Amino acid sequence: MVSSFATELLEIKSKEPSLHVLVIPGNPGIAAFYKDFVEALYENLGGQASVTAVGHISHSQKDSEHGRLFSMHEQIDHKVDFIEQELQHSERSIVLVNFHLQFTATSLHSSCSMLTGNQVGHSIGAYIGLEVFKRLQNKIKMFVGLYPFLKLNKNSVTQSAIGYIARSSLLSKGVSLLASFIGSLQPSIIRGIVRRFLGTSWSVTAVDVACCHLLKYHTMRNVLFMAMTEFQKLTEEPDWMFVRAKEDKIAFLFGVDDHWGPLSHLEEISKRAPGVTLSVETEGHTHGYCCNEPGSFWVADYVANFIKTQKRH
Repeated sequence: MVSSFATELLEIKSKEPSLHVLVIPGNPGIAAFYKDFVEALYENLGGQASVTAVGHISHSQKDSEHGRLFSMHEQIDHKVDFIEQELQHSERSIVLVNFHLQFTATSLHSSCSMLTGNQVGHSIGAYIGLEVFKRLQNKIKMFVGLYPFLKLNKNSVTQSAIGYIARSSLLSKGVSLLASFIGSLQPSIIRGIVRRFLGTSWSVTAVDVACCHLLKYHTMRNVLFMAMTEFQKLTEEPDWMFVRAKEDKIAFLFGVDDHWGPLSHLEEISKRAPGVTLSVETEGHTHGYCCNEPGSFWVADYVANFIKTQKRH
């Protein structure tokens, strides 16, 4: 429980950690999607860092909050509360790693005390991570945004379509009912639908996670409600003053053809905050890299190398 809300964690804990890597998912914010990534990152850091993926409230198999809808701002508060509650006795740095996946994890090991850390975020998780970084600057050592979604892309048809659905309560309920209906079918039929329409290249793990967690009425309603609040907030410019102030502690990884984080956004960051570490992944992985093993392994290697480089400075 974090601030009285049921919270799903996927974590591997080091016996003698030198830092703690906190992974913040995008939307959907289902921690189990990052299983392969979390395991690979732990191994690439030589077992010297604890790694924890923190799921969003009500983006889970069980409707613990009885249909309540949570905004992006409330999900940001939830991640701040997690760090303050679970890592309050921390003496080592936190690395934030953040993600985004637009369309119950269990503990693998188990002592979250005595750590500062690094933050990693994917897609909208990158925006969430920056907000967490701003609030907890004394606890966060570095921040990595993966395939970041930091502002709206007016040229994206997909974003326009999702925004249109998310703004309509009627359409959101309809899509959520459809997802719930699909989730009630025979397991083999559900898997076939998920693989056909969501993830032709997804791993077995990712397909199972979608079947068990995503195809729930309460989950899809929260995914769309959070998307609505994301799109409202991301009409604003990022806090460039903060990014410049912390540019030596921030890195972003972009994809070549990613409408959530187009290369034009990378170019803008390079002009606004030239000290930020910017990279472009050219191996052919997608925005939803965490849903297949090759993507998870490649991105985990990138994050681990950045963390190791920063630790030497």
